[in-house]
Amino acid sequence: MFTRYFSLGRKILFSSLLLGTVVALLAGCFQLMIFHHKRAEQFDSIAHDLQKYLNNYFGELLTTIDKLQPLTLSHCENVAAELTSRAAFSLNVRAFLLVDNGNAFCSSATGEMSVPMKQLVPQVDVTKALDLSILPGTPMMPQRAAFALWVRSPLLENRGVFTSINASLMPWILYSSRQNQFSGISVVANGIAVSTFSPNPQPVSMLREKPIRSAKIDGLPLTVNVYGDAWASENMQFSLLMGVMCGLLSGLLCYYVLSVRLRPGKEITSAIKRNQFYVVYQPVVEAENMQIRGVEVLMRWKHPTAGEIPPDAFINFAEAQQLIVPLTRHLFDLIAKDAPVLQRMLPPGAKLGINIAPAHLLADSFKQDLRDLSSMLPPNYFQLVLEITERDMLNQRQAVSLFEWLHHEGYEIAIDDFGTGHSALIYLERYSFDYLKIDRGFVNAIGTETVTSPVLDAVLSLARKMNIVTVAEGVETQEQASWLRQHGVNFMQGYWISRPLTLEKLLEAHAKPENYFTTG
Repeated sequence: MFTRYFSLGRKILFSSLLLGTVVALLAGCFQLMIFHHKRAEQFDSIAHDLQKYLNNYFGELLTTIDKLQPLTLSHCENVAAELTSRAAFSLNVRAFLLVDNGNAFCSSATGEMSVPMKQLVPQVDVTKALDLSILPGTPMMPQRAAFALWVRSPLLENRGVFTSINASLMPWILYSSRQNQFSGISVVANGIAVSTFSPNPQPVSMLREKPIRSAKIDGLPLTVNVYGDAWASENMQFSLLMGVMCGLLSGLLCYYVLSVRLRPGKEITSAIKRNQFYVVYQPVVEAENMQIRGVEVLMRWKHPTAGEIPPDAFINFAEAQQLIVPLTRHLFDLIAKDAPVLQRMLPPGAKLGINIAPAHLLADSFKQDLRDLSSMLPPNYFQLVLEITERDMLNQRQAVSLFEWLHHEGYEIAIDDFGTGHSALIYLERYSFDYLKIDRGFVNAIGTETVTSPVLDAVLSLARKMNIVTVAEGVETQEQASWLRQHGVNFMQGYWISRPLTLEKLLEAHAKPENYFTTG
């Protein structure tokens, strides 16, 4: 992985987990809110249906009572039959009682009677125009709760009709048995409730639950309540499962997408398209007169978030991802783009040293890629030098054939980082090189008490005998430069001479060489 940027595994995993968690929370909460909204609508619907049912029922009952009010002026034997008939055809009515001056004198159930209302139903106030109470029972049905409804005649003073009504809530219990959204219902009058929680009427204060919906009945001191949980456990479980599934799927999808889009190969391809790569040029000077005779072309990558990516890192990854060919082609395009400016700064025949990866050498397109580069450069001006590392050398048959073609086409070949491989001398004997680039490890040892300097001296002598031009890399001190010049090195490059420069900096250096180059 790239040392700063391509620690992708951890980043991708963290991003996927983060996205999965966020999606799980959002999906779970969204699903829960949908359930909550539907549940709220169901509660509203249930409360509305119950209210409508009771409004219709008591509305019809009050209409019947209004029709019975004139009967309070007659004797019981004259109206008993009609009173009984009305009771028989009125749903859930136990009995109608005709009342005169607070005394019940006629019943649809028992006929003629004479019982004070305070004695018969003390919970009902006959002085009111309308009163409603819930009774634990009536004389004929003492174990079954009933509604006690009193309606005074609007025209006949001190007269009215009393009605006892079944309070078994059978219609509502049947209704609730078909529902799983709520836990129960109650109907409340004057602080007493008849409910699905108890077979007997009880004070409202004894109800353990608080209603989730309440509705008033038109024209009566009656309230219907619906009970239930705002959040159903099965809905919460389903929402949790939904959130987990969505989070898992989104996390896996994120991991897949990021793995594909952010893997090094994709990043390199994207960087090429977005022109994140650029070129720097390190001057190569002639050792004898310290004049610039060419440059080594080096590619750099400035990532928008990770900053400068080390060349060894992205080149190794480009090779591993089989992208070194398009990356080198992009390098060729960048060189061709800079070529007109380089032509103004460098002398005719200036060397352009370009590092070539072995994968590109083996590619079928290699020869055509070089021809394309040559065609884009100013004609007959630059000398292309292909730098090949000895560690990555081809087999002998391939190398001999390819090097012959390169020399025939006018390209020069340099063996790069000479001395770092295990068979450097064998390569010198087998292949025809134009340049031998001495590794900086030899140069850095100059002046120290090691055996490196004699070895380097022997390499230089061998190169002279084989007519191979030598280039010393990594020259960082004047002592190193002096030693190399005294021992016959042909060209030098390194920080003592100049750091790798962008085209703009190279142009400034050409204008003011004293500020950039050491020429002593």
